[in-house]
Amino acid sequence: MDIQLSAIHWVYVAFIAFILALLVKRRDTTLVCVAGIFTLGLIATESLGGSVAGIFNSFIYATKELLSTIFIISIIVAMSRVLIITGINETMIKPLTGFLRTPTLAFWGIGIIMLLTSLFFWPSPGVALIGAVLLPVALRVGLPALGAAVAMNLFGHGIALSGDYIIQGAPKLTADAAGLPVSEVMAASIPLVIVMGLVTTVAAFWMMRRDMKNGKWNDGLVAASREEAGAKTAVSLPDSVKRSLAIAIPILFAVDVAAMFAFDLQGGDATALIGGTAVLILIVTTMVAHRNKGLEETTSYLIEGFQFGFRVFGPVIPIAAFFYLGDSAFRELFGDGALLGSHGIVNDLGVALANSVPMNGAVASVTLTATGAITGLDGSGFSGISLVGSVAHMFSLALSSGAATLTALGQVAAIWVGGGTLIPWALIPAAAICGVSPFELARRNLKPVLIGLTVTTIVAMFLV
Repeated sequence: MDIQLSAIHWVYVAFIAFILALLVKRRDTTLVCVAGIFTLGLIATESLGGSVAGIFNSFIYATKELLSTIFIISIIVAMSRVLIITGINETMIKPLTGFLRTPTLAFWGIGIIMLLTSLFFWPSPGVALIGAVLLPVALRVGLPALGAAVAMNLFGHGIALSGDYIIQGAPKLTADAAGLPVSEVMAASIPLVIVMGLVTTVAAFWMMRRDMKNGKWNDGLVAASREEAGAKTAVSLPDSVKRSLAIAIPILFAVDVAAMFAFDLQGGDATALIGGTAVLILIVTTMVAHRNKGLEETTSYLIEGFQFGFRVFGPVIPIAAFFYLGDSAFRELFGDGALLGSHGIVNDLGVALANSVPMNGAVASVTLTATGAITGLDGSGFSGISLVGSVAHMFSLALSSGAATLTALGQVAAIWVGGGTLIPWALIPAAAICGVSPFELARRNLKPVLIGLTVTTIVAMFLV
């Protein structure tokens, strides 16, 4: 496949490098992202008006893409507010404190529960379930909120999503593109997912414990996070009512889980079920707690939740808007003319990289990891994995072996980078539920994920 890279591709790469450098230095990237959107629009449309309008339209595009996530986070936060104020959360989590007695047990316990949940329902609804129930327990035993977010993120959006052994969305896409049976790609991915998961989570845990001992841990709490709920006047409820609601709420979420199994609900449908249940819990609890003021207080809690959600997503939307231009958003906003015959900026870059390297096992492994990581930069994780399968197929023909391993390696790299462990807006669900900065969470994940990708790539070299 012959890909001609244009000025648009190189400008996109230059801005990505600048943005990543700023993220590493913990500087704000909004202005740079807006400048990138404007510059790409100017090159594509050759019109000042078109490029200026493109900034606003890209924000609208990004908001539409993120809207379901904004809503589920806002509703879960609103529900959490009333549970905290009424003390129901205290009653609900008391039985769990016996199992998660230390920060170490809390980190690994939350991670493993998140992994198992995400294998069946994907991570987004899993974050809502796990965060609402287990986060208060983790905080009680001394695990920082950021540590809980790291655990949920790496185990859910990393290990579970990169293997995707139950739902099989990811291996189906890569296997079809590589011309392989899904079972073959899944089997080849097992050692890679295990290595990547173990190395990354152990590295993240060790770094967290080291920094906590040295007093360098920054919890990354965002404004208007969990503590604000405690500032509101507590509402007294009879112990019997608290116990009844504390039992009923987990049962309702358990029914949701059963319904997901029974009706094969996944992704957005599963998230919608969790969100709707949270709204009903919010309404019933508020009416019981506030009685005559229940109507007004229900609205008040929802307003608090949505204020929190949009406050958290405010700085993320401009960044997401820029990175979405790497995929289908570019054509929708600026037309086909500037990228005629292109499969999207990110996919073009991945193909160009694959076509520019020599063919041997080591180089093929490095290239598939790099290609997967590049395609993950749009924050989806899934948009470019078909390309990864195609590239793996090309390399395996030259090597006469290793098709399934290379395909699985590219899949792991793409989803770990883009599925929600490094790209700030992709890991918003875990960050928002825990009340931490998504940028701080991305920074905390960066070194462990890079170490994991390096070790996994080396292992793949011996398996090709």
